[in-house]
Amino acid sequence: MNQSNQPVPTLSNEFILRLIGGIVTAIVFGIFGSPLADYVQQRSMPFVILLGLMGFLTGIILTPYFTTRPLRHIRNSLVHMAPERLIAVLLGVLTGLLAGGLFSIPLSFLPSPFREIMPLASVIVLSYLSSVIFMLRQNDLRSFVNAISPSPSQQAKSQVNLPDEDYVLLDTSVIIDGRITDVSKTGFMRSTLLIPSFILRELQHIADSADHLRRNRGRRGLDVLGILQNESPIPVRITDMDTPNARDADSKLVVLAKELRCPIMTNDYNLNRVAELQGVTVLNINDLANAVKAAYLPGEALHVRVIQEGREVGQGIGYLEDGTMVVVEDGQNRLNQQVNVVVTKVLQTTAGRMVFARFPTSGEIDTRRPTRER
Repeated sequence: MNQSNQPVPTLSNEFILRLIGGIVTAIVFGIFGSPLADYVQQRSMPFVILLGLMGFLTGIILTPYFTTRPLRHIRNSLVHMAPERLIAVLLGVLTGLLAGGLFSIPLSFLPSPFREIMPLASVIVLSYLSSVIFMLRQNDLRSFVNAISPSPSQQAKSQVNLPDEDYVLLDTSVIIDGRITDVSKTGFMRSTLLIPSFILRELQHIADSADHLRRNRGRRGLDVLGILQNESPIPVRITDMDTPNARDADSKLVVLAKELRCPIMTNDYNLNRVAELQGVTVLNINDLANAVKAAYLPGEALHVRVIQEGREVGQGIGYLEDGTMVVVEDGQNRLNQQVNVVVTKVLQTTAGRMVFARFPTSGEIDTRRPTRER
């Protein structure tokens, strides 16, 4: 068997630092060992060796807590820190260093030992205080910077004459879905619906597809846009704003949402996850539909039609008018029949709400709340 293909074991950085720390600590303990042996009236060499071993063990144990682990914690904090917060910290440190340097000039005229201690202490304290102040006021700092130098999104707004309003970006999937027309008529939404031109081009591309299903979906999306523009009580705008650095429509939508600081409305699961990971608020029509479905409590009576067999033996499946699935125990023998059932459990899943029910016992329906006709 060829041994050259086997991986060569390597030493980790933490293990190497432990060895270095152990050696350094052993040397330091050994240096102080000889005078300490004279002080306690012990033999010098054995005492020095004993202290050196103690120093070596101490260095091996404690070195990571002063080297790799603090650095790892700092690195993780910097990776997960928001860019605005990181910039605020850096500006605070620089401001503190500048102020500390100015204060150190008069402090250097103090008598010893204050002239050696106070300048360094003032730099540390002022850097810390400045960082805290800048972090607490980072939103004001960002507004000040935007007022002096408008962001690319603000410049783009002015170029396309886009008013300064609250917007919700629409994705292709939510337009094709069509429920946005009903949601816009309810009056719950007040923000302007913003449709970028690249989303419009994507809808046009789908509508021109050779595939019959895709072509119908694209045409449905274009019809929904027409309904939104003509019948929606809230403003609907189509904008030419674009993000040349992003390639596909989803990436462009996320970048544009970050620039405009507005949410995205979508039914696309992948876009939902990507946008949330990048700190963009997502409005999902499916989540809204699940939230407004009627609540069913254990013990409540329902009237449902069993239309198919369930996954488990003996189960029957029915659906309520709002699309909620009802799993009926022992309902397999009642296919294509309207039955009265009693709710036993309600389960909320990622796909929606699922109701488990059973047939009532004799006279049980009469003693409960009126049956919901479904």
